[in-house]
Amino acid sequence: MKRNIARRNFLTVAGAAALGSIMARGAEGTTPSNATSKAPAPCCAGAPKLVLPCSGSSDVGGLADQAGRKMTSEGTGKMYCLAGIGGRIPSFVESTRAATKVLVIDGCPEECARKTLEQAGLKNFVHLKLAEMGFAKGTTRVTPALIQQVADKGAKLLAD
Repeated sequence: MKRNIARRNFLTVAGAAALGSIMARGAEGTTPSNATSKAPAPCCAGAPKLVLPCSGSSDVGGLADQAGRKMTSEGTGKMYCLAGIGGRIPSFVESTRAATKVLVIDGCPEECARKTLEQAGLKNFVHLKLAEMGFAKGTTRVTPALIQQVADKGAKLLAD
């Protein structure tokens, strides 16, 4: 089962046609007679636009994480696993490389998300730095309004 889930995740990123095929097959790898393919979310048509937030343990890491989740729910990007890239899991690195566009969101000036991608050999991404938006580690109260502000800025960067 774990293998199918990992494969499904990779194929979702690799392309919409593969996603439809996997969704029709179901979790057990067989195609039920009444299976129908669902259209992927707008962010996932073809190669998706990926969002990789730092998701660090601080307030600004939480803000980056929640903004990435908000972008996914709004369809402006698809949040993806930064830890998989840091772990050099080949399917994660290749899926990120194949994305239409990649947005990295760093919560604090340490820029761990940017460094993770660069150390994996990934250099083609846009970078949103929350510190440059005026958010400071240890003093930022994460609110729905701030999450939306960061998500909107991220969506604009992915659209440009």
